[in-house]
Amino acid sequence: MSVVIRLARAGTKKRPVYHVVVADSRFPRDGRFIERLGYFNPLLPKDNESRLKLDMDKVKSWLAKGAQPSDRVMRFLDAAGVKKREARSNPQKAVPRKERKAQAEAAAKA
Repeated sequence: MSVVIRLARAGTKKRPVYHVVVADSRFPRDGRFIERLGYFNPLLPKDNESRLKLDMDKVKSWLAKGAQPSDRVMRFLDAAGVKKREARSNPQKAVPRKERKAQAEAAAKA
């Protein structure tokens, strides 16, 4: 069983609130979960302390058990200083699509 720490959407239409949950990776996003660790409200300002609430003791214990955080949860943990997030680099993203397509065709011909 692979266990992940991820966000589950709650709230109403166009007013999202997310629960930070521990779930089996095979379960649906908003479906069954093992334990709720906190919440995230993206509509609040970034400097508001009630925007993100996590029970760090539970998070650390699940990480010690082998749970893998999702990308967004990993950002939260990096900001809290719990776990270091590796920088991701996609140098092709900055290149416009037409140029990428031309480069791919040129590489295929060569």
